[in-house]
Amino acid sequence: MKKVFAAAGCVLFSFMLSPKAMAGNFSQFSQFYVFGDSLSDTGNVFAATEGLTNPETAIPPNPPYAPGRFSNGNIWVDFVGKEIGLIPTTFIPPQVNIPTEGINFAIGGSSSGLNNALVPDAPLPGVLGQVGLFTQNLIANNQKADPNALYTLWGGANDYIFGNVTDPNQTVSNLSQAIESLTQAGAKNIAVFNLPDLGELPFAIATNTSAQLTQLTLSHNAALEQALNSLSGNSDINIIPIDVNSLFNRILASPGEFGFTQNPAIPCVVGDLNNITSVCDNPDEFIFFDAVHPSSQSHRLVADVTLSAIKHETVSEPSTLLSSLVIGAMGTVGVLRQRRKIS
Repeated sequence: MKKVFAAAGCVLFSFMLSPKAMAGNFSQFSQFYVFGDSLSDTGNVFAATEGLTNPETAIPPNPPYAPGRFSNGNIWVDFVGKEIGLIPTTFIPPQVNIPTEGINFAIGGSSSGLNNALVPDAPLPGVLGQVGLFTQNLIANNQKADPNALYTLWGGANDYIFGNVTDPNQTVSNLSQAIESLTQAGAKNIAVFNLPDLGELPFAIATNTSAQLTQLTLSHNAALEQALNSLSGNSDINIIPIDVNSLFNRILASPGEFGFTQNPAIPCVVGDLNNITSVCDNPDEFIFFDAVHPSSQSHRLVADVTLSAIKHETVSEPSTLLSSLVIGAMGTVGVLRQRRKIS
């Protein structure tokens, strides 16, 4: 990695407003693996809370949320997956087919560590725990991670918003350990996202925690940048920084430039997941769909930035077949069906 978040942002913005500039050959990626929280969850919590049979009472409820997404439509994982031609399978059952294009381990409410920030006593893996599930399965089957796959890691926000974490060093340490575990398992291309300014979330503004969350964001991103500099010393490994912070700073400074017409401090959905009081008619004119989650249009911009970053540099080796990852997720399903207070 030649440059980290600050420099990367300058390059990314040159692509952000031109969809044609995003077009490129991403066929070097054989699989797509996702580790994260609700910003990356494409259906794990939804499936676990009976969303396929009772969508209106699932988490997130559909409607107003899109099926399995903590947003009004597709999220960045969907947009990136479509562009690179790989759609990762959610790891929580039911799965119709054996995964062939990758797996999405992201679970709403995940902390950066081993547990869930909202339900810490439940067996729900945080980001580090998700990576552990992946690497432990490889070790058990005497396999290595596919070096041609794209691995993405985005976490930490729940630590600060819901987990009462005040020291970003622990959160960044968790993320660093996750990255190291992936590289030791054989992963080569790892995209790592920093955090947008959490102090600008409608949740932060409504709860008068903006100053605290902004400072935590600054400290987190600085520590993460330093950690990525240290981790990227190996020339055979490509750690790709995704500068979400600069993206949202620009969106918030000039929302109209991106098609947003509504007050950034006000989300489309008012209320929480268990008590929604109102929903707007034009969600993609809002930066935030609810108090902590971006709208689908915002996710599209995150995807554009992500694609710009991964387009420039990848490490390829002869491809390997996707191993059949058998995850013990049924216990998670049972817990979530009893405990649905997850965001």
